[in-house]
Order: sequence, then structure tokens, then C-alpha cells
Amino acid sequence: MNVDSSEIAAPFVKFDPNTWASFKHEDEKLTITENELQKFMAFNDKLSLEDVKKIYLPLSSLLRMYFISRHDRLSVIQKFLGFPMDSVPFIISISGSVSVGKTTTAKLLFELIKQWPCKPKVSLITTDGFLYPNAYLEEKMLLGKKGFPVSYDSKRLISFLLDLKEGKPNLKVPVYSHLTYDIVPDSYTIVDRPNVLIIEGVNVLQDATEYPEFRKRAFISDYIDYSIYVDAEEKYLMEWYIDRFLKLKDEAFHDPNCYFHKYANLPDENAASIAKLIWEAVNHSNLVENILPCRNRANLILKKGKDHHIEEVYLRK
Repeated sequence: MNVDSSEIAAPFVKFDPNTWASFKHEDEKLTITENELQKFMAFNDKLSLEDVKKIYLPLSSLLRMYFISRHDRLSVIQKFLGFPMDSVPFIISISGSVSVGKTTTAKLLFELIKQWPCKPKVSLITTDGFLYPNAYLEEKMLLGKKGFPVSYDSKRLISFLLDLKEGKPNLKVPVYSHLTYDIVPDSYTIVDRPNVLIIEGVNVLQDATEYPEFRKRAFISDYIDYSIYVDAEEKYLMEWYIDRFLKLKDEAFHDPNCYFHKYANLPDENAASIAKLIWEAVNHSNLVENILPCRNRANLILKKGKDHHIEEVYLRK
């Protein structure tokens, strides 16, 4: 069954790419080369320098304006209180379905934000690092629900965001391996008081309802300053997922350490059938139950068409 994600509820203003491109500020210059652009793209994603000019440079301008306005609001609070306060990180979230291209968006924005005139210190993490290890998921019979809210240690994620907002240094984020499909033991990404943090994951607009003490009062998005949802029709998402699965089968799956190594020598037709089954059993359900219902909570929605290019931009009023 395909989910029709075309109905995006108010209050959003819709723009086509050409209109959106007109909002780029003069001081937002494209310095990324074609070769550099290839490094930002996630496996099997597509992106052109024209896309960067039309969509992402204006978005960078918008984010910089929000970043500056947040600093101005802090100055007002300091003036009111009569004493200085430490600046807190500006947190940008990137959410959306599996295979939609969240990683590409996050990496590209990371590079563009680093080039702002104020040269902010920028960090990038994914919520994959807050997934429970496979051993725990197997013990709780939740491995088939990987990526669903219950598979994340949301309490740990929210505690991390709280510590980040409080300005604590050298925070540890567990590292997740897409090769082994598991948390890497004793491996961490260190986040040390950045000016801007980009956090990418399917769950960043969700709450923490699996924890009774958080229920109804703790949302990951409560700690987010600006949220972006990357959207596409499910029929395209599934096509991209299957296509990526087949390409990985011919490359990464041949590594004996790969979680999907058992599929490495399957004929393409059989592998495509397995990928479709995985999509229908796991990713479709997660999209319908948990990811898509949160879309309209985002500040900005980037909607992709069949060829991965952004066709519509929805800006929350």
C-alpha cells in the first residue's frame, strides 16, 4: 500500500524551486565544487550544484537569520537580567523517511553553515547512535522494530540534548555502523559546545512515549530550534530503497562483517523481492505510524520528486 503524502496541512506557504531560489541573499555564495558535492551525497542519492543554488543556499540564508535572531533574543534576556548568560547551541534537525536523503541534506547544510561570515563551530550527529544495541533489541524481541520509537534510548537522547543546551563540554554520542547494523562498542563522537548542531534521524520530531516519566511532557523537538522534514511519495521512497539495496548487494554486502552479507550472492530479482518485503514489513509501518504523522510539526518541508530533486518547498508561517 502506498502512502499519499501530498496533503500537507496549513499553516505552510508553498514555493516552487524558482521562487524559492529568489530568496537567496547576496552574501550567500556557492563555493562548493562538483567534486566536493559528491562527498556530501549519501549512497545512491542525487544532487546537483543547481539544486544547491536554488534550494540550499536560500535555506542557509534562512537558517543564518534564525541563528542571528536567537542571539539577539539572548541579548535581550541578558539586558533584562543584568548579567551575562552563556550562549547555547542552535540545534537544527533533519527528519524524514528511510532512503529519502536526510544524510545528504545534513552534510550539505553542515558545509554551508561552516561558511557563514561568523564562521560558527558546527557539529553533526545522527540519532542512529542512540539506537539500542542489537543484543538488547534481540533480548526484548524488538529487532524487527529497529527504527521505531521503541528501538531508541530516547531518555539518553533527551539527556544529551539537555546537557548540550546547558553548555556541558565533550559530550559523547555513541557511533552506529551501517555495515554491522549495530552500535560500535566503546566508540563515540565527541560534541564539544558547538555554536550549531545538526541532528539527523527519523525520530527527531517524535516524543519519548516509551518512557512513562517523559510521556506527554518530553519531546525531542522541544530542544530543536529549527526543524526540516525531507519528504517524498512512498512509491519513490520504496524504489530508492530497493535500488540502494541492490547496489549495496554488489558492494558492501560482500564484506564478511556486513550484517546483510548473506544476501551478497543473490540474483538481483531475489534481492529486490527481499528489499521490498523489508520495506513493507518495517519501513512502511514506521513511516505510517511514526514518521509521517510528525511531518507537519516541522518548520520547513522539502518535497522531492521521482528524480530526487526538490520540487516543492513548504515554509511554516
